[in-house]
Amino acid sequence: MSSAGPVAIPGSERELVAGHERVGSADPGETVSVSVYLRPREPYPADAGREPMSREDWAAAHGASERDLGAVKAFASAHELRVTDEDAGRRSLRLTGSVGALMDAFAVKDLALYRHPDGRVYRGRQGSLSVPPELAGVIEGVFGIDDRPQARPHFRRLGAAAAAGTSYTPVQVAEAYDFPAGLNGEGQTLAIIELEGGYRDDDLNTFFGGLGLTPPEVTAVAVNGGSNTPGTKADGEVMLDIEVVGAVAPKAAIAVYFTAGASDGDFIDAVSQAVHDTQRKPSIVSISWGAPEEAWSGQGRLQMEQVLSEAAGVGVTVTVASGDSGSTDGAEDARQHVDFPASAPHALACGGTSLVIEGGRIARETVWNDGAEGGATGGGISVEFSKPTYQEGVQVRVNAESQQPGRGVPDVAGDADPETGYQVRVDGSDGVIGGTSAVAPLWAALIARINQALGTPVGYLQPKLYPLAGTDAFNDITVGDNGSYQADPGWDACTGLGSPKGDTLLAALKA
Repeated sequence: MSSAGPVAIPGSERELVAGHERVGSADPGETVSVSVYLRPREPYPADAGREPMSREDWAAAHGASERDLGAVKAFASAHELRVTDEDAGRRSLRLTGSVGALMDAFAVKDLALYRHPDGRVYRGRQGSLSVPPELAGVIEGVFGIDDRPQARPHFRRLGAAAAAGTSYTPVQVAEAYDFPAGLNGEGQTLAIIELEGGYRDDDLNTFFGGLGLTPPEVTAVAVNGGSNTPGTKADGEVMLDIEVVGAVAPKAAIAVYFTAGASDGDFIDAVSQAVHDTQRKPSIVSISWGAPEEAWSGQGRLQMEQVLSEAAGVGVTVTVASGDSGSTDGAEDARQHVDFPASAPHALACGGTSLVIEGGRIARETVWNDGAEGGATGGGISVEFSKPTYQEGVQVRVNAESQQPGRGVPDVAGDADPETGYQVRVDGSDGVIGGTSAVAPLWAALIARINQALGTPVGYLQPKLYPLAGTDAFNDITVGDNGSYQADPGWDACTGLGSPKGDTLLAALKA
């Protein structure tokens, strides 16, 4: 190893969170595991028009090189860290050892315990992580030393004050949006990412039985020791996702990837595992979790976006909820923020509407905005990602605060208002839930039907959708706002291109 000083990993800087009480120092003898992401053997520009690769071909062409893997394993051994998992295709190694050994290996000066407002205690650090000079550029991200909760679910329950609201089954919503009939997602596997919570088979049997459907095939997949663990508030998210997908694409297989926590590393690992899963081979990934993009570290944003670009490379569509707290994304500074990973250029960001159905058809559809307490669709202009090529053909306004251009969020929309929400069953009780968390699985299920009809996955969908702006493929939402952004004809930072007209969209994609 070189005798030169350590080199900081770009974007690994973290700040402490104001208001999170320090409750002690991290135990240097505690055994923990971290995920290390390496550079690809060869970068892959996942542009429109590129043919997707098999996962096996991807690993051979763009996974981590044996040389880089060997160098990192030698570094780990020198610091008394064990390699407990290795995946060249995912560019990742899982290293396990004592907190003290990890702090020494990555030059962490202070690692302490902090209490989250929800009562959870986590390890937090400030400053950068560093590696020896010979590994600079080889290691792109290290996750798990700091395991602070990074993301929250984007669902809203119908409150007692809104009990007079209208609600629908997922099937009714799909029919109102003209989802292609005679299709059920057969032959597709949908991956759902969950950072907490769980599902109960009895609830699924009751819910789908009430719709006259056979319960779909649902498999729980462990990520970093996670498991299907019902009994928390996050059960509402898990059940909403499964029930929307299963009702609209009942013959699709559903794989739910459960992590052991809501840290950035767990989140990235779950998406990476789903994208590169050579056993289940999902064609769609649905994500209903996120946080303001500035709350993420630079390495966290980089690695998540790289994993999403890898999804495009292997023909996987990733739908992501855009948030439920309007144009501020619920940030305590009350400034304008977009949610991440929805703001990642390779995420199909899903915004929310308020939908009224009469006689099975859309009677009225506006931007979802029930005020500060009731929630509103996330959306805006990214300050971390530039305007992607696929948005060049539409008018994307500048950020309302910085007045600078950037990636516009969301791309598409669907019913999200809890007052026009989805009838679901959670933990033995029937209720109504909304939020953009419902829109990501709704679009995922639509894409499952479209993939079935086309006989091939649509994959990276944005370059195929934006040329359809202003056409009959979408219901253009022109009424309402999400705080700082107003709905307009065409694309807007509340509902994107609009909600789907499924039959027309399928015909356009066929053409």
